[in-house]
Amino acid sequence: MSNDPNTMRTTVRQVRYLGSAKSGTHHVWHMRLTSFALVPLTIAFVWVILSLVGKDYNTVRSALGSPGIAIIVLLFLLASVYHMMLGMQTIIEDYLHTPVLKTWSLMGNTFFSICIGLARVYAVLRLSFT
Repeated sequence: MSNDPNTMRTTVRQVRYLGSAKSGTHHVWHMRLTSFALVPLTIAFVWVILSLVGKDYNTVRSALGSPGIAIIVLLFLLASVYHMMLGMQTIIEDYLHTPVLKTWSLMGNTFFSICIGLARVYAVLRLSFT
């Protein structure tokens, strides 16, 4: 046990070894990684959408069907869904205190995110291959 004045653990926590479980680090790094990835992807996505404003249906469909634009859109959509899922998971874990409600909410969040992600992938792939 250390007597370091810079430690954030109280004496009782030091005795009981109830410090950080180090399980949130993985979650935080994923949030930061998706945030960092979403900056250029959002700019590219907005640029693609703004370049298609006012175009006719066939032009938009052929532009969204090109591989480069489809990959940019797909990466943006998947990164945003994953980032949304992680954010909602944090909110659920922080503000729901009933274990059963928390478990069901986390399962619902995961299920909803997977469904939305699959629907987005299907839409982009359908545009790309038709």
